[in-house]
Amino acid sequence: MTRLFGKKGSAIARKRAATGYLFMLPWIAGFMVFTAVPFVYTIYLSFFEVKQSVLGYELSFVGLGNYVVALLRNVDFVPGLLSFLLMEIIYAPTIVILSFILALLLNRPMKMRSAFRVLFFLPVIVMSGPVMSQIMDSGAAAITGLESLFIYTVVENYSRWLANALVYLFENFSLVLWFTGIPIILFINGLQKINGSVIEAATIDSATSWQILWKITIPILRPLFVVVTIFTVVQLSLFSTNPVSALIQRAIILTVGGLGLASAFAWIYSLVLLLFIGLAFLVLKEPKEKTEQYIRKQDRRWLQK
Repeated sequence: MTRLFGKKGSAIARKRAATGYLFMLPWIAGFMVFTAVPFVYTIYLSFFEVKQSVLGYELSFVGLGNYVVALLRNVDFVPGLLSFLLMEIIYAPTIVILSFILALLLNRPMKMRSAFRVLFFLPVIVMSGPVMSQIMDSGAAAITGLESLFIYTVVENYSRWLANALVYLFENFSLVLWFTGIPIILFINGLQKINGSVIEAATIDSATSWQILWKITIPILRPLFVVVTIFTVVQLSLFSTNPVSALIQRAIILTVGGLGLASAFAWIYSLVLLLFIGLAFLVLKEPKEKTEQYIRKQDRRWLQK
């Protein structure tokens, strides 16, 4: 009887799996045609010099020549890559922290809370990449005159690099606010899923709001911090004003190198981006040992009670 039930259960599971794959079939087909094949073909093109002629594209194998040109001979790629890294290092943490603070404020009970949420998300709906690029080029998104402020002088005396980073941040601060729209929604969703009884129990145990924030809220939302950080890093890398992205688009139409050199640019850029995402994941991921120690500690406290 058990054997028959087991066979019947496995048959039902296989049927459900087949139904799931059937629903996923359009997405899988689209992914293979529009993502996987171009992905592999880009790797292939990065080892060739692609020239456009009357008969079409001509491929000449150059091995790692395109990568050598990108890293050692091209005068724009490495500076553009360093500019991209600087933008990620300064903007990504600022966007994540500011989004979390705004989500905490917008999650509190207050009048016109829904209106404020729509207000912070409105730039994502209204502004597109080209519109934001025009605003940035016109200087309307910049906060100028920071060098004349007293706080800038204090920070500069402490660290000139930090002062320059603050100027670089506030030169395009509207861009930071624009990128906070979706992370705010994600953080609000995570805050609303926290069990209220946990916070209520901590409040009964005389825990302050600051202690609840650092001991309960942030540890519970740590996986969400990882997701939001990765999303922000990728979103910044795809922004239209990214110098590396513009350089790749220009390299496609070059008569020398062409698609091969652009593919090498894209792959170096992708590897750097993956390394940055991996670093962010390692920094934000909570050690497994620490999590297990915390769980055992909580279990002992409950047993003592």
